Amino acid sequence: MDTHCHLDFPDYQADLATVLADSRQVGVHQFVTVGVDLATSRLALVLAESQPGVYATVGVHPHHVKEVADGDYETLRELGSRPGVVAYGEIGLDYVKEYSPAALQREHFALQIEIAGDLNLPLIIHDREAHADTLAILRAAGPLPAGGVMHCFSGDAALAEAALDLGFYISIPGVITFKSETTLAEVVRQVPFDRLLLETDAPFLAPAPLRGERNEPGFLPYIGQKVAELKGSDLEEVAHHTTANACRLFRL
Repeated sequence: MDTHCHLDFPDYQADLATVLADSRQVGVHQFVTVGVDLATSRLALVLAESQPGVYATVGVHPHHVKEVADGDYETLRELGSRPGVVAYGEIGLDYVKEYSPAALQREHFALQIEIAGDLNLPLIIHDREAHADTLAILRAAGPLPAGGVMHCFSGDAALAEAALDLGFYISIPGVITFKSETTLAEVVRQVPFDRLLLETDAPFLAPAPLRGERNEPGFLPYIGQKVAELKGSDLEEVAHHTTANACRLFRL
């Protein structure tokens, strides 16, 4: 299962049916398409309601919290209660780009964690160079009985351990296939099989040997194969564990 992609993005407007068919041909049959603002959350839900094997999330990415208008969170609450929505996110903090002011990001992050709790939805967390503040806000909001996932994990083994202590899963993106990536490789070796997820973050971060191309859910086996190599396992076992984990987290 591709636990994090953006199928509603314009990148797939012309050939989404082909992208999904190609993905199924290589064994990727379930897709979580992730909202980053109100508009994409609506589109994600439309896809979940119209495409077999597609599930939606709703939420406002830290880049976009400065754009939130009155009534948006009430609408997201309503969308989040509909069948087909399996998580709230992606939400969190991004201190690399900081398209929205950091203080505003923290305010909206805490608010959206509360909304997710009211909806009893697991969280999808975006965390870029904001590890300490992300953990502090999650801990302050706890307990988090629906759990969540650290999407496109970019920290070290210590951060992974802290996330596991919160009951979260660690999601591995195509970055794991890059030759220069050593920290994430160590995380994969250390995190137990029953706490790992796989994602493409398509259309971003295509894995090697397709780096630089438009990413697609059908590229997920490249990520799974690298994880298998690092775990001393095989692709079939990685697919079994990570899909079971995703089904458990998203209650599928």
